[in-house]
Formats: sequence, structure tokens, C-alpha cells
Amino acid sequence: MAARSAEQLSARERLLAAANELFYEEGVNTVGIDRVIERAGVAKATLYSAFGSKDELIRAYLEQRYQTRRERTMRAVDKFETPRERLMAVFDALSESLSQPNYHGCAFVNASAEARPGSPIERAVDGCRGWLRELLTQLAEEAGAADPQQLAWQLHLIYDGAAVSARMDHDPGAIFPARLAAEALISAALD
Repeated sequence: MAARSAEQLSARERLLAAANELFYEEGVNTVGIDRVIERAGVAKATLYSAFGSKDELIRAYLEQRYQTRRERTMRAVDKFETPRERLMAVFDALSESLSQPNYHGCAFVNASAEARPGSPIERAVDGCRGWLRELLTQLAEEAGAADPQQLAWQLHLIYDGAAVSARMDHDPGAIFPARLAAEALISAALD
């Protein structure tokens, strides 16, 4: 399916597209609602009727990024048969993200740094992180790890470290030592 032109997108879709660009590039609190509205080409009332508040727009932006991450990760995982390969595929999906020319760090880490405790933003971030930890735990169980939750936690820390390092060091190659560390942990947990 070909990408739709800006005129063919609904006002809600245009708002989400504008939020995705601006929030990801500059931060969820730095970008004012007026800039999102201007970029989307809609009236302020449209934003509030579609989302109710800026926090809800941010939550929707994060949910959209979560769905993209989930789909990309599951495509990578589903390419493989063996549990060990499926665990490592999570890092393949991360590598794809880190190598994007417009990579500005993990959207969830970035938004979390700006979120108020208990906010819709924090809940959206927690949802994505919870899903990834559950996936890693499930894959570790399938691989036969003695302590799947411990292995999943360790792999999640490596995943986060690679994402943060790639951003802070401006080096998508951070995935390579992260993969080596993940492979070593998996080998130690499974052998």
C-alpha cells in the first residue's frame, strides 16, 4: 500500500504524525501544543476533541511507537526457529532502530525522563517496557534458562544500555558489543 498524502490523512493521523516528528526530535515537554497543531495543520479544538489533552497526545504518540517496536521485534523473532536465535533476534530489531539516520535515542527513555509519576506518559512507557521484559522472559523460558526472569532482566539492561550508548556516543555500532554481551549471558544461562 502506498503512503497516503498529507491531504488524505485524518486530522487525528496528522496530529500523531506531527507529534511523532516533534516529540521524538525535541522532547515531549519542550514542544508546545501550538507547534504540533501548526505542523499538523489543524485547529486547537481538533487536538482537544481527538485527544483531550497534551498528555493524552503524548500517550498516543508513545503507543504508536510501541506498536511499531513490537511489530519490528516480532518480525525479527519470528524469522528464527531456535530459542537462542529468537532471543538474539530482539537485538537484531534493536540494531535496525539504532541504524536509522534520524535516531535520537529511545523514545520511551526520553519521554520517561520528562514524565510525572503516575502520568499517562509513565503508564505508556511502563507498558512498552513490560512487554519487552515479558517477551525476553518467555523466550528465555523457551530456551531452557534456569532462571528466565533473571536472564530477561540482564538482557533488558543490555538492550537499554545499547540504545542509550548509541544515542549518547552517536554510534549505532554500540549494538555490536551489546550483542556479544547478550550472547555470553545466553550461553552462560543455557549451557
